[in-house]
Amino acid sequence: MLSKYWKRIGMIILIVACVFNIMAKLVNKLSLNKEMLYSAQYMEQKEK
Repeated sequence: MLSKYWKRIGMIILIVACVFNIMAKLVNKLSLNKEMLYSAQYMEQKEK
């Protein structure tokens, strides 16, 4: 039975992996933007 549906199972696994990859990149990008903002605020306070 598994051999009958191997293409569908493979496609589902591929789609799930792509979704997780995209979500991980978005989360890391948002964290990077926050880190850059915090660094800019710190440098601004240090200059004052």
